[in-house]
Amino acid sequence: MRTNEFSQAIGEPLEEYSPPLPPTSTSIQGNFCTLEKISLKHFDDLYRNVYGPESSDAYWTYLPLEKFSDQKDFKNYFSTLISAKDPYFFAIIDTRNGEAVGCFALMRINIESSSIEVGFVMYSERLKRTRIATEAQFLLARYVFEELRYRRFEWKCDSLNAPSRKAALRLGFKYEGTFRQALVYKNRNRDTSWFSIIDKEWPELKVRFQNWLSESNFDEQGNQISPLNDTTSISSRVT
Repeated sequence: MRTNEFSQAIGEPLEEYSPPLPPTSTSIQGNFCTLEKISLKHFDDLYRNVYGPESSDAYWTYLPLEKFSDQKDFKNYFSTLISAKDPYFFAIIDTRNGEAVGCFALMRINIESSSIEVGFVMYSERLKRTRIATEAQFLLARYVFEELRYRRFEWKCDSLNAPSRKAALRLGFKYEGTFRQALVYKNRNRDTSWFSIIDKEWPELKVRFQNWLSESNFDEQGNQISPLNDTTSISSRVT
C-alpha cells in the first residue's frame, strides 16, 4: 500500500493517464447488428417496435416515462433524443433487414472522473434474449473502453427490477451496492442498484463476449452451448 509523507494511505498513481473522449461515433459495426447515432430515419421503426402503443404495458413499469399513444407526441420526444449529447443515443440495427429494433444511450458522461453509464436501454420483444442484444452491449462496451478510453462503465437500475439486475451481472457488471431512496418516479420510491465494469476487467470480458458470440457456441437450432458468464469457456476456445 502506498503512503504519502504523512503516512496516510493513498491510491496508486496513474502513470500514463489521459482523459477519455466524449462519444461522437455515428456508426459502430458488428456481425449481427450495427449501432447508429439515433436520427429521424429510425423514427418509424422505434415507434413501431419499442415506444408505441403496441409495446407491452408491463415493459414500462421501471421506466421513467410511459409508452406513446400517437406519433405526434413521440416525435416531440424523439427530437430531444436526436439533439442530446448526454445522453448520447444509439439505435440498434438488425443487419439482416436494416430495421431499428432497440436503442440505448451513453449518459452521465464524466470526462474528469473517466466514468460513463449505459442507460435508457429500450429493447423490442424481438430483440430480447438474442445474439443481437448481447452483441449490441459488447459493441458499446468495446467502444467505451477501447476508443473512448474510460476507466469505469456503469449500469444502474431500480433495485426491484430483477431482469435488469440479472442482465447487468450476465454482461459482466459487478454489483457495488444500493442507494436507498435515490429517486422518486411515477409517484413512488426507487432504491437504485449500482453495477460497474472497470478498464482492467475489460480484456477478460472481451474474450468472454467473443467466445459467446462465435458460431461454434451455437447449435444448428441457434441455441447457445455455453452461457456468457461461463468463464471456463475462455481457456477452452481461445486460440
